[in-house]
Amino acid sequence: MEMNASYNSLVAVGDSFTEGMSDLLPDGSYRGWADVLAGRLAARAPGFRYANLAVRGKLIGQIVDEQVDAAAAMGADVVTLVGGLNDTLRPKCDMGMVRGRIEEAVERLAPSCKKLVLMRSPGRNGPVMERFRPRMEELLSLVDTLAARHGAVVVDLYGAPALGDPRLWDVDRLHLTADGHRRVAEAVWQTLGLPPEDDWRSPLSAAVPPKWARRRVDDLRFAREHLMPWIGRRLTGRSSGDGRTGAQYSPELGRAFWVTPQDTRDPGPVAGWRRVDADPLS
Repeated sequence: MEMNASYNSLVAVGDSFTEGMSDLLPDGSYRGWADVLAGRLAARAPGFRYANLAVRGKLIGQIVDEQVDAAAAMGADVVTLVGGLNDTLRPKCDMGMVRGRIEEAVERLAPSCKKLVLMRSPGRNGPVMERFRPRMEELLSLVDTLAARHGAVVVDLYGAPALGDPRLWDVDRLHLTADGHRRVAEAVWQTLGLPPEDDWRSPLSAAVPPKWARRRVDDLRFAREHLMPWIGRRLTGRSSGDGRTGAQYSPELGRAFWVTPQDTRDPGPVAGWRRVDADPLS
């Protein structure tokens, strides 16, 4: 793979994993792997443009209906698509529907960009994940098949044991920490053919396991603050993404818009982004 590849634009499509939860910034916004990746790509390409359309809680049908056309219209160099995992975690899941909608998304996105990036999402161990693992692995197998069919690249996070380390996951046990997101950004970076900056697969240093009492306190906190609200939303048909749009999507315009580094003269890490026009790249 070309190690000096250059990309001038990136559009990210998906759910909370791509929106950036739980990589929380001081101002209450989320950064996440897609933002980290965009900042690094921008340092290599003057005039770089970026749009993150991902919204927490979205099912694959919502991602396709609400994000895919907007992403395809932007004509980006790179589009990332991660979705379907929220569907597999529902008590009732029509995997035939999930497969069909993902295929639809890939068929619409692949011709619209120079490089489509798909992912085999990271997996955690535990009784909840074990219950849904067959569905997850069916989804990941489909990702491989579609990538081969449409010339997309696949970032295999599922096969990285380090990303199963509980210390890389937030207290909600569903979303990565800042370090977890940084590792994902590095994994995508390398998959795009760019020179490695670190080993995202490297295991964390050994740690003393928490005592039984500490684990029980953490379990109770998790159940009270995260599991029960999640179950409540499932029972009432609500989603954490209700009423939300992607960070770079304008409901008023009915389309996505680009952001570009605030200071185009600074070749270092991106300190801030500014909005530019919503037209596709020429």
